[in-house]
Amino acid sequence: MRDGVPQDSGDVLYLHDLRVDCIIGIWDWERQTRQTIVLDLDMGVDIRAAATSDDLRDTLDYKAVAKRVIAFVEASEFRLVETLAERVAGLILREFPVPWLRLRLDKHGAIRGAGQVGLVIERRRIDP
Repeated sequence: MRDGVPQDSGDVLYLHDLRVDCIIGIWDWERQTRQTIVLDLDMGVDIRAAATSDDLRDTLDYKAVAKRVIAFVEASEFRLVETLAERVAGLILREFPVPWLRLRLDKHGAIRGAGQVGLVIERRRIDP
């Protein structure tokens, strides 16, 4: 702690290559056909309590994160990957004990000839 504020431990729990089918895109055909997006999530955690207790309640339940993100993305119908990425990041920061995250979203096949197209965003929880 410094000045009464807990400091980030530097620990990262990651969930990579999470594949979800959803409606995403601006073109008419994209509004009618589900496409696969791939998410990589790097989430700040402090694993010290869980490492001591060996108890899931003391850490971030990455299965719960995955299930929530999958349900959200599958139900979404955003036009832009930017919107989807921002909403997923906000959901994780609001619903899980994560002080920061890095989200990589890949929309395979978005550009002919490109193996991967997408974006990376980093967000921090902002406490009121």
